[in-house]
Amino acid sequence: MRSLAIMGSGMVTGVGLSAPATCAAIRCAIDNFNETRFIDEGGEWIIGSEVPLDEAWREFEKLVQMAASAIRECHAHAGAVPISSVPLLLCIAEPTRPGRAYGLDNELLKEIEKSLNTKLHPRSAVIARGRASIAESLHLASHLITPECPFAMIAGVDSFLSWSTLSVYESQSRLLTSKNSNGFIPGEAAAAVLIGAPNAGAENLICTGIGAGQEPATVESEMPLRGNGMVEAFRQAFADAGCTMADMDYRLTDLNGEQYSFKEAALAMNRLVRVRKARFPIWHPTDCVGEIGAAIGPLALGVALTAARKSYAPGPGVLCHFGEGSDRIALVLRHQGRAA
Repeated sequence: MRSLAIMGSGMVTGVGLSAPATCAAIRCAIDNFNETRFIDEGGEWIIGSEVPLDEAWREFEKLVQMAASAIRECHAHAGAVPISSVPLLLCIAEPTRPGRAYGLDNELLKEIEKSLNTKLHPRSAVIARGRASIAESLHLASHLITPECPFAMIAGVDSFLSWSTLSVYESQSRLLTSKNSNGFIPGEAAAAVLIGAPNAGAENLICTGIGAGQEPATVESEMPLRGNGMVEAFRQAFADAGCTMADMDYRLTDLNGEQYSFKEAALAMNRLVRVRKARFPIWHPTDCVGEIGAAIGPLALGVALTAARKSYAPGPGVLCHFGEGSDRIALVLRHQGRAA
């Protein structure tokens, strides 16, 4: 894959209604976990991270409003280029998601257009692969960006805060509740990143490699977990980027509190690390914003961009990894320029 530069971001989360606010909260480990309007099987309020919009939007309409806000903020980084000239690649929940909002595939882009009061680029598209959507979006962006079309935008929007979703995850013992400590805190969010070609001699956060793998031992499987899918994704990403794990300075992931995902990440790391590192931090923004599904990919890229530009990243090399169902995704990012 050709190298792509992350050039700007926009975010709407439970801890901030903009990218600067959200990234500041994540850097300070601030969350907004509060009681939702839903009750678990133990009779206690389910804890979640809700986006506090001015109006009481719900479900599909709230997804529209969150996505439109993140897209507006992100588009401001495109300068004079109109939003109609920037292809939008929208990451949404996978078709098998419990309680998935009706109309995501066919209506969401149309409603976002109405909210933005502008036509979207004709090559805009929806990618319905949940957390794994980010890889396909980057591949598509690499083909869309040309001298005539200098930017593409990757956005993600998702919410777990509906009873039709929460009830299923609770029945599967995957939700953090009063009766289950091995689970995730549900959240909702939208995030967007502006993608372009790297600018030689300028400061850039560049995606240099993408990898994908398939994990047969999913969280719902009874097969022994060895981390094969994540290992394959890592190897492909490093081969694509022309580097190794030794060149990475920190990890940025979708780990959400479930023991399965931490075990998988540890197994994959143990199989690939060949050079001992004194420090190799792992960042998981879901500690602050909750489980946000398809929005985590663009949000992670935005967090890495802010950390690089504000010089608080542990170093220039970033390994991102995400999982959805059996899909495993790895991205290699590198910050180049003044603060690298």
